[in-house]
Amino acid sequence: MKKQPVLGIDIGGTKCAIVSGNLSNDGQISITGKRIFATETAKGFDQTLQNIFVNIDAEFVSTGLTAKDVAAIGISCGGPLDSKKGVVMSPPNLPGWDDIPVVELIEKRYGVKTAVQNDANACTLAEWKYGAGKGFSNVIFLTFGTGMGAGLILDGRLYAGTNDMAGEVGHIRLEGTGPVGYGKAGSFEGFCSGGGIAQLARTMALEKLQMGEQVPFCNSIADLDAVNAKTVAEEALKGDKLAIEIYRICGYYLGKALSAIIDILNPEVIILGGIYGRSQVLIEPAMRQIIERETLSHSRNVCRIVPAGLGESVGDYAALSVATYLL
Repeated sequence: MKKQPVLGIDIGGTKCAIVSGNLSNDGQISITGKRIFATETAKGFDQTLQNIFVNIDAEFVSTGLTAKDVAAIGISCGGPLDSKKGVVMSPPNLPGWDDIPVVELIEKRYGVKTAVQNDANACTLAEWKYGAGKGFSNVIFLTFGTGMGAGLILDGRLYAGTNDMAGEVGHIRLEGTGPVGYGKAGSFEGFCSGGGIAQLARTMALEKLQMGEQVPFCNSIADLDAVNAKTVAEEALKGDKLAIEIYRICGYYLGKALSAIIDILNPEVIILGGIYGRSQVLIEPAMRQIIERETLSHSRNVCRIVPAGLGESVGDYAALSVATYLL
């Protein structure tokens, strides 16, 4: 079976990765190598770019390939960015990356066709081609991690919008007040993200602590800053009523947001990443109840809602999927 070598570059705020893989003629991809290294945010863009080159060159040596063997290179990077021009435009987690023509720089060095997508879109491509969205034409992927973003596959193509801003669902305001996410109180990201769940938990824990009640996931007011979504989930799974209520609230607002997405976009499948996969049993009941109540039945009945299929490997597949989407 003929295989096309492809390369992925995953650029994050704290670390980067070079991932090599093979695309078979039946559309499957296999990962053949991976190199992880720190993102040199303190030293600016130039140092990280040089580290990317060094690790790509080392991966070529390791695999016995040359740039001429590689069919395409894909880059997954936090936005904002312009995927059509191949330019990264000042992501908040990458200081100094101001209007960087990253695609041009990679193509100039290696002579290989290259593309870039924001990390949500890249993960969406991965789940669509190789994960829980495989075989569907209308797919929504929600990151549901540190933040809340979405990628959209509509009629079998990635939809990025007029200027790559499609899918910023975390910015939607669901309530006038509430946890702050995406710079907006009561937003979708505020209620449904790691940071938002932690905010909600701290507020609700503070009320209990000030009334002299015990909170299993927070011993005292001095410990509030250490509260996070993971510690709350652990106590919820042990049966703590406050922790269970925090995740019920999260599920309620997830249901509200998904109801709007289902009615507007009429997808075949919505894939929920990150926290949902780890805490599905805590979130799903309230989510399903609201969706049942709010959505049009004809749209609801054709839409599956599932956890991400690639799990912790989605980041590795994401950058490679940007490459394979070029081919």
